[in-house]
Amino acid sequence: MNVTDRAARVKLLLMDVDGVMTDGTLWNVPDGQGGFAETKGFDSQDGIALQWLSWNGIKTGVISGRVSPATEIRAKQCKMSYIYQGHIEKVPILEEIMADAKISADEIGYIGDDLTDVVIFRRVGLAISVNNARPEVKGAAHMVTEAKGGQGAVREVVEMILQAQGLWDQILTKYEVK
Repeated sequence: MNVTDRAARVKLLLMDVDGVMTDGTLWNVPDGQGGFAETKGFDSQDGIALQWLSWNGIKTGVISGRVSPATEIRAKQCKMSYIYQGHIEKVPILEEIMADAKISADEIGYIGDDLTDVVIFRRVGLAISVNNARPEVKGAAHMVTEAKGGQGAVREVVEMILQAQGLWDQILTKYEVK
């Protein structure tokens, strides 16, 4: 099955955070109480694209090994249905999400960048690696984005899914591009 056919079946797009929604850089800034707070930079075009999926009934979510308030805030801004942090073992989380969403694995797309994501790649219908992923991860993916994580890779995937499902022209019409 080709990538377009796989994308046409996606009802849920899940992703890792660091290295996918961000470029992987973590900033530790003073928290005003003698400690540090971790923050991250997210791509604004990825954010609006994730909302387009929501408008079209395609759910989204994150499964991240790290716990970060910045991730939770960004996921909520992007209207994500599933926010799981602090989980390096991602398969049990995938199974929990599938049960909750009442969908099969072949209706899930997943974007990843590191070795911990390959186990999910092996289980979903559409496995996508960002361009700056580890070589082993790229080799396990159905598709590798042209963009790097944190630099429009999520937007690229969303546009591809919307095109495969015949929904992209609606977005262009909404913004009077077409």
